Amino acid sequence: MPLVSTEWLENNLNKVKIIECSWHMPNIKRDSHEEFLKEHIEGAIYFDLDKNSNLSTDLPHMLPEKNVWEEIVSNLGIDNDDLIVIYDNSEVLSACRCWYNFIYFGHKPELVKVLNGGLKKWKMENRKTTSKISHITISNYKSYKKEFLVKSKVQIDINIQKEEFLVLDARSKERFEGKAPEPRKNLRGGSIKNSICLPFKEIVNDDNTFKTLDELASKFKGVIDINSKNVVFSCGSGVTACVLALAYSMVNNKYLPVIYDGSWAEYGKIK
Repeated sequence: MPLVSTEWLENNLNKVKIIECSWHMPNIKRDSHEEFLKEHIEGAIYFDLDKNSNLSTDLPHMLPEKNVWEEIVSNLGIDNDDLIVIYDNSEVLSACRCWYNFIYFGHKPELVKVLNGGLKKWKMENRKTTSKISHITISNYKSYKKEFLVKSKVQIDINIQKEEFLVLDARSKERFEGKAPEPRKNLRGGSIKNSICLPFKEIVNDDNTFKTLDELASKFKGVIDINSKNVVFSCGSGVTACVLALAYSMVNNKYLPVIYDGSWAEYGKIK
């Protein structure tokens, strides 16, 4: 199970490495780092989703190169055998993207968890927060890429003809159908041909927790065969795609998250 409860985390604060990976949509005027400095879970380390990415492309928070990732994680003080709990303070559940990154770069999936409900639920339950910044001892993290967990635009285009996998889009139906504007400039409306829409908001509750396993299974059964391993998740920029991927890994325990990293930020570019 990739999720841990707020109660579990509170009882195990000293046994895990905690990461806050809060990220907000570009049209939301919030500074996640400033929010972290004011208030976070004790022991948490801030992970900047934009800076800790491939900075050589104009696409948002794309996967970095292996050596860059190793430097990023080493500077967070994380070792290869650490149990990691990731949370966010975001309405797009950005912790799931960080969860995916760790799995893609070879951290054992059973050692990477997401806090169910994030900081929102933690605060609703009046659990302790702090502004104190934890000391970090730099580690020597090593990684390897599971390249089969990411798809490129070329692979997406080839698949439109070959239909070897199904693309599931986590954006709202309005954006998927081109009826609502994209939050980024220079993107057309619409979706990848033959893809299917399952808005990520449909699989989470108001307190940012995931719906029950039965409810999740029902949602996925409405659009795909939940025994399939040939599912690729997409969204606006590869963040909420990971929310769906995490949820799907809960109902199909043989599935590892596969993401179209460029998502609509790449595919929907106006040329």
